[in-house]
Amino acid sequence: MSAGWMECRPLPDPSPDVEAEEWTYASDGLAVKGLLLRAKGRAEPHSPLMYCRGGIGRFGMVRAERLLPFVRLGYAVFAPYYRGYGSGGAGRDEFGGNDRHDVYRALALLPELEGIASPARGIPIVGFSRGAIMALLAARDCRAAGPVVVWGGVSDLLLTYEERVDLRRMLKRVVGHPVKQADAYMERSAVCWPERIARPVLLVHGSQDEQVSCKHAERLYAAMQRAGKRVDWFRLEEMGHILPDPVRDHTVMRIVRWIEEMQADCRADEPDG
Repeated sequence: MSAGWMECRPLPDPSPDVEAEEWTYASDGLAVKGLLLRAKGRAEPHSPLMYCRGGIGRFGMVRAERLLPFVRLGYAVFAPYYRGYGSGGAGRDEFGGNDRHDVYRALALLPELEGIASPARGIPIVGFSRGAIMALLAARDCRAAGPVVVWGGVSDLLLTYEERVDLRRMLKRVVGHPVKQADAYMERSAVCWPERIARPVLLVHGSQDEQVSCKHAERLYAAMQRAGKRVDWFRLEEMGHILPDPVRDHTVMRIVRWIEEMQADCRADEPDG
């Protein structure tokens, strides 16, 4: 075990063919946790995939059933809990502030685990809802990041503040006032820095999503196209934020096909630094 990984705790198997472990690792001097799922009995190393969850604190905590479709398609999936509630109270969930380093650190550490491959084109990241903020920041900042999937994802936090009246109190408390602390909102909004996104991006968004409106996907798609970046869009007609199981499983298959195409494509963008 490397110096970054601190502890592994076996969890009940979510499925007879899948094992689950909760790993504790060091991030900014904090002990943070994440969930690792992988298939049992696999001889060759697993291809890793990072899943950035939505929500904040106890709301939206990682659930194994969301990760299983990716595991069944061959991936070892690691989902950081983020600092704060999910990691036993260490640190504070900042909704894409310093907690982004919990994702950055996990990307660097994941290939050090026994049985995990180190992909030549980086570790693919799926960011769901708020997790898209974390995933897109990683695509901007991390050499270890691979293709990024933004699934029902936030790409414009000022738009979230405008549309989600029910979230305004939380956003003011965690991020700040949208006028007085506008820079904090823009730093968490990929629409403000598309030219710095160093990996191909797939947008997956339900046309009837009421929690994160389709405007987020529309704006990021347009911004990345203007910046000359690789971006694709899989629009889910008549679908909301949470998909029915059959639609979800089909969507995961399409996501995995896209990831495989991007990792095989030598023309995909390389990160700048």
